[in-house]
Amino acid sequence: MIRQTLAIMAFLAAGPGAAQDMAMDLTKTDLATLKAGTYTLDPAHSSLIFEVNHIGISTFRASFDSFTVTLELDPANPATAQLTASIDVTSLDIPTPEPEGFRAMLMAPPWFDAENHPQITLQSSAITLGEARNAQLAGTLTINGKSAPITMTVTALGGWEGNQYDPNARIGFHAEGSFSRSAVGFDVGLPPPGTTMGVSDEVIFSIDTEFTGPPWEG
Repeated sequence: MIRQTLAIMAFLAAGPGAAQDMAMDLTKTDLATLKAGTYTLDPAHSSLIFEVNHIGISTFRASFDSFTVTLELDPANPATAQLTASIDVTSLDIPTPEPEGFRAMLMAPPWFDAENHPQITLQSSAITLGEARNAQLAGTLTINGKSAPITMTVTALGGWEGNQYDPNARIGFHAEGSFSRSAVGFDVGLPPPGTTMGVSDEVIFSIDTEFTGPPWEG
């Protein structure tokens, strides 16, 4: 975040000429022009939010604050991309007031087993391109050491090759989807059949990310 702030300050101080250069760079959002290589998550500009239904009458939302993602990407051939992600279970962020002992309960079996399985992981297996900048990403989700297939819809929002103010390639994505938590053995608190008295099996998630990539050679 500090680097981006300093870059903006330098840009503003540089005057109209720099503004014109920057405007030209901002038009370079043809993702196929970005370099192939390793793209890593910019955590200062990324978020991961999930929600579940509670007893059929409310939606409970929370997030994870610490996660890493590595993306091997050839923008000219995005269907070959490979993604690996890891989420720190203990970074669970509950925005609502927590009942006493609630976090400790969630970090221990039969909920999260943070001591023995401190990471949730995702490994991509296939990418199916759709219209415009949309794609379906299929992969394997692992929670508490148990794995199941997962799919999500991913939209590439834009990117650039880099410039004198931000000297690496940058690309942003929005992803969303859902999965069955019981499919990965995370079945505590499920509503009895025919009722909603519990925490829903379906987990809905939304991810917004920025990645930085190969250095600019302008």
